[in-house]
Amino acid sequence: MMSQLIQRLDMGGWRLSTRIVVLSLVLLMLVQAAGFLVVRASIERNARTQIATELALGDRVWRRLLDQNAEKLRQGAALLSGDFGFRAAVTSDDVETIRSALENQGDRIGATVTALLDPQLQLRASNDTPEAQAATEVLAQIATPLSRNELGGTVALVGHTPYQFVMVPLRAPLVIGWVLMGFPIDQQLADDMLALSGLHIALVTQTAGQPAQISLSTLPQAALVALQTAGGKVDELDDDGDTLVTRTLNLHAAAGSVQTVLLRSLSEVLAPFQQVQLVLLVITVLGLLLFGLGSAWTALRVTTPLRSLVHNAERLGKGQYDQPIQHTERRDEIGDLANAFDRMRKNISQKQDEIQKQAYWDRLTRLRNRVGFRNDVKEAIANSQAHDAYMQTPLAVITLNLDRFKHVNDILGYALGDRLLVAVAERLHARMEDGALVARLGGDEFSILLPHADAEAAMAMAARIANAFEAPLSFDDQTVDLSASMGIACWPQHATDTDTLLGRAEVAMYVAKRKTTVLQLYDPALDSSSKQTLSLLSELRHAVEHNELRLFLQPKIALDSGKVIAAEALVRWQHPLRGLVPPDAFIPFAEQTGFVRQLTLWMFDEAARQWAGLQLPDQPLRISVNLSTRDLLDLDFPARLDLLLAKHQVAPEGFCLEITESAIMDDPLRAEGTLKRLSDRGFKLSIDDFGTG
Repeated sequence: MMSQLIQRLDMGGWRLSTRIVVLSLVLLMLVQAAGFLVVRASIERNARTQIATELALGDRVWRRLLDQNAEKLRQGAALLSGDFGFRAAVTSDDVETIRSALENQGDRIGATVTALLDPQLQLRASNDTPEAQAATEVLAQIATPLSRNELGGTVALVGHTPYQFVMVPLRAPLVIGWVLMGFPIDQQLADDMLALSGLHIALVTQTAGQPAQISLSTLPQAALVALQTAGGKVDELDDDGDTLVTRTLNLHAAAGSVQTVLLRSLSEVLAPFQQVQLVLLVITVLGLLLFGLGSAWTALRVTTPLRSLVHNAERLGKGQYDQPIQHTERRDEIGDLANAFDRMRKNISQKQDEIQKQAYWDRLTRLRNRVGFRNDVKEAIANSQAHDAYMQTPLAVITLNLDRFKHVNDILGYALGDRLLVAVAERLHARMEDGALVARLGGDEFSILLPHADAEAAMAMAARIANAFEAPLSFDDQTVDLSASMGIACWPQHATDTDTLLGRAEVAMYVAKRKTTVLQLYDPALDSSSKQTLSLLSELRHAVEHNELRLFLQPKIALDSGKVIAAEALVRWQHPLRGLVPPDAFIPFAEQTGFVRQLTLWMFDEAARQWAGLQLPDQPLRISVNLSTRDLLDLDFPARLDLLLAKHQVAPEGFCLEITESAIMDDPLRAEGTLKRLSDRGFKLSIDDFGTG
């Protein structure tokens, strides 16, 4: 667990000083918490041992109270049995006198049940109380055991109330009857038990076939409800956050079950120890505070120079290598780290200069290379756009390729060829106006950026460059006549981005080389891709008219059942010469030219034709068809679908029309109208590529 905690601290986004302080505090807290838990567990263990001792003592106290009350009853019954008048009334069978004597003696000693039994333990007379009447139902269960033990008493249930009974013989001199007396085990006795022992008490009674219930208790309401719910059989009770530990005594009652539950509050026993725990907690808090301040001071001493080194490293990351590293004068590990950073700064500065030269400059001619030139053109276009968004300043690119340079290398050697390239670079650079940039793209190919120049200015510059090549170049008595083919492309006239501009300047250069015209301004007609575009539209029309398109259905499967529940319509082009043409080769072009509307109608027509044959007996199959932006902007599109549905006798509910979110966002109001009409007809609509709009 400790290793996992340290790992989390190391992997987190906290500063080193914070991690040092937190880790130190966590370690101290773990030690203090372990000690606190050990002390707490020891206190609770001792408290429970003390409670067990108190409950055992309470068991004896409760039994003693019951014995004392039984003795009180026995003495009262013995006093009555020894009364001469009472014996005379019993001998003469004077029932009224007997009943009066029983009632008077019962009132004097607090017995609610007083009765006279004959020698055969049958009832002869009793006091006139409801309790006495109820006691006659259990008379047979208590009289016989009491007659065998003249000095004992017994507990019995009268209704649901526990009673304590005693019985003494009436002798004259032989036994002529038995005096039976009983009193309820009432709340006063329970309160006395609580006052004597500090233990709560509850009496749980249960008669045959009836649920257990609590006849009396000293418990608060919450604990009483918990004990009642548990039926009196529980080891511990919760009393609003306090724990009551229990001990159960069985009183072996007649006519039912009577159990005494003794309860002791754990919080009351723990209360004397709370002060000790509070002092321990205060000491822990003060220790954490002092330890935290010490750890923070130590961490600050360590991390302050490290933060300085981090700042220096950030400067190095930004390419700022001119400022020296701080703390190099220290003679400790931080000083060693600072010196290592400073040596790294110097080495990186040297390497960076070398990398910059190799990455963006041509080592032979000292001109910008292809990568550097592309960045320069991109920056020039961005500056022109930022300068004036409405009146963009044009710029031009001239791409130049030397004629017959391979022949020069083959005849005169590569060394002379390199010298020739350097001379051409110098001659081009000498002819440039302010702001123009010359680059060597590779081999014998050069390029020139003319900012603030339109096509006319670029043609004039190209003409001056052509005139510069009229003078031959001389090397070691060797004269070389050179010429060059040049292509010109302008921004934004011929291209809107950097790569397209450079590519079209190169296209024009190759046309000039092929036609030997020296100069060539880019024209879309020169680009072979334009011809392919023109032919592609004709071939697509031919494909629709001559049934070269193929409809593929991609099934949609419910993951929970594995059944096919729908299908998505996909179009493929079976070209007679190119084979199966993928959709990304003609769908974008169809979108641009508007021919996608014919493709959508063809797909819907073919899907409607196949719909009936695709239906399953137990699962109707819906076909999804993709719609384009142009479909949604066509106000007659819903009517066209109506004609196709009528043609194949298919309901709109059999189709789902998928619309990209971006298609809706092109013209939301117009698209909303078309979608409303399609929805009213019964088509299911869904959003494809959700979130792209």
